[in-house]
Amino acid sequence: MLQLIDLRRRFGDVVALDGLSFEVPEGRIVGFVGRNGSGKTTTMRITLGVLQADGGEVRWRGAPVDAAVRRRFGYMPEERGLYPKMRLREQLVYLARLRGTPKDVARDRASELLQVLEVIGDPQARMESLSLGNQQRVQLAASLVHAPELLVLDEPFSGLDPVGVDVLAGVLSREARERGVAVVFSSHQLDLVERLCDAVVLVDHGRVVTSGTIEELRAMRARNLWRVEVAGAGAEWWSAVPGVRLDEHRDGEVILELDDAADPQRVLDLARAEGDVRAFGPIEPTLAQLFREVVAG
Repeated sequence: MLQLIDLRRRFGDVVALDGLSFEVPEGRIVGFVGRNGSGKTTTMRITLGVLQADGGEVRWRGAPVDAAVRRRFGYMPEERGLYPKMRLREQLVYLARLRGTPKDVARDRASELLQVLEVIGDPQARMESLSLGNQQRVQLAASLVHAPELLVLDEPFSGLDPVGVDVLAGVLSREARERGVAVVFSSHQLDLVERLCDAVVLVDHGRVVTSGTIEELRAMRARNLWRVEVAGAGAEWWSAVPGVRLDEHRDGEVILELDDAADPQRVLDLARAEGDVRAFGPIEPTLAQLFREVVAG
């Protein structure tokens, strides 16, 4: 697995990383989320050797990472960096050759990726002739063309339409599940992170503030909230049940918080007695809600 251990980095008086540590197991997809300026891009650049850490260590499969190991990593920076005048397949082959891939293997792999990623355009076309969305797909192909063991992706879904998002998500899932690639990516699209990732690492001010699966994060920040919508219900009909508190009232529905002793079935019985129950059920917090709670807390 990839291990980031107590990473520290300053830029003058600004502390970018302050003892950041987490792991990315092989065959798993880890979402790396946080506010702008929280240290995500700095962490990724240190992992790939673009920046040097002031302290801490990056390890792969239990050993320190050096230049030879990093040749087996794939990196997609947020700032796109492909050559606009080069032809698509020629550029992918060139990048794969830099990582030690034989030319014939690189050419086959490049052609396959252009097809799998559904890049619209002639493989002989120049990069600058493609739409921004297709350039994004080629950028991902560039990170994959040498069959890396680790993928580090900085905002890979930025600027893609829903179809493009689904295509890239499918490719990342296959890389992890079928080839055992360790994948870590940052994204502000938290609904996508929630759907795609095996685990999430939330960073703020250069430190990991919480991490785990979505289920584990929900359990750590659990509130027993229930949504109830009753046609024609009277005011505070729920107050007859001990341990029930109104959390929110909106457009004919209420959000109730129940303590451990409160019985949801008793709440449902009272709701039915009030009128036609149009909605009743527990509310699971989304990753976006968990993110706001953690950062604000």
